[in-house]
Amino acid sequence: MNPNLARLNPYPFDRLNQLLKSVQPADQRFISLAMGEPQHEPPDFIIAFLKQGDMAKQSLKTYPPTKGTDQLRQAIAGFLQNRFSPAHPDPDHQILPVNGTREALFAVAQALSRPLTKPLTLLPNPFYQIYEGAALLAGTTPHYLDCPASQGFKPNFSEIDDETWARVGMVYLCNPGNPHGALMTEQDLQSLIRTAIEHDVILIADECYSEIYADEAAPPVGLLQAAAAMGNTDFKQCLAFNSLSKRSNLPGLRSGYAAGDADLIRQFLLYRTYHGSAMPVHTQKLSALAWSDEAHVIDNRALYRTKTQAFIQTLAPVWPITAPAASFYLWPETPIDDEEFTQNLMRLCNIKVLPGQYLSREVNGLNPGAGRVRIALVAEQAACIEAAERIKACFQALG
Repeated sequence: MNPNLARLNPYPFDRLNQLLKSVQPADQRFISLAMGEPQHEPPDFIIAFLKQGDMAKQSLKTYPPTKGTDQLRQAIAGFLQNRFSPAHPDPDHQILPVNGTREALFAVAQALSRPLTKPLTLLPNPFYQIYEGAALLAGTTPHYLDCPASQGFKPNFSEIDDETWARVGMVYLCNPGNPHGALMTEQDLQSLIRTAIEHDVILIADECYSEIYADEAAPPVGLLQAAAAMGNTDFKQCLAFNSLSKRSNLPGLRSGYAAGDADLIRQFLLYRTYHGSAMPVHTQKLSALAWSDEAHVIDNRALYRTKTQAFIQTLAPVWPITAPAASFYLWPETPIDDEEFTQNLMRLCNIKVLPGQYLSREVNGLNPGAGRVRIALVAEQAACIEAAERIKACFQALG
């Protein structure tokens, strides 16, 4: 057995299920605001294409290329060029299709970590737990950077000294951030890129929430965009990851990409060739269609924006919540302990949320997620507003 398996922490949703195991929920229909699983309808043109018998028949007769089809890589390159200009990645050498960001964010650490010479992996705190598991199973040690409200929920990389940087092999970024939706600026990213190049550190940017943002005129900046804008058009030390799960409401498709530094992509492709992680051909065809269309993404973003505003406005008289700059999460403070608050919402409202402390690690005696909950506004608007009304009623009843 891999001894690093013993280093893994319980997954947040396993902990949540244990926390609520003995709670008798209110006699109302169950509404989950815990998991970030989009429930909006997939694009109609994807469903129509999926129903084509000849497409499936031909695709299922073919071993899929691990590198991805030319059509898919070119579609991803087009998306990146249009969305993250001046980035202009080469579809043949700087793009690699992957089976969703979760799979790839984990696998990249197994392929590219250097535990003997670069034993530290930097993680934001709170964080998506796949980063931690990837770092541990790659044989490295997670080094947590707290992201408190006082820092705009962003990690402060200036607190890392040169001696520590010399031991860092990989940095995980989440931009827009999970669970708070905070955005790193172009200047933030460029400063980090310079540091990464100086200390031979690989930057891993999880950008899966990049297409869900509040201001239509100010989309979040991407890692490759920031690199190209500073003249790093080869994306040295930079890998960006994204998927169709949130952007296109296709979480079951398990389709995404890794893009950036051609040398790192080449090494990652070699690993994946042996790992057997090629994306099925019909999935690649569907994905190429989705990456090539922006109309459905704009509509989807508008739905999230309207729903978020309505949810926050409903609760404003009893529980003021700050709207995120991006993502479909809310990250409010709780009036009591976040675990107890989560149990109360289930008992009184039959609503499930996620305690903030489950998304963080205690560093120097403090857990930056404690006293908060993550609310995922992924259900249809009517369900989200109903949830807000129930929560409001509970606040009013409890005084």
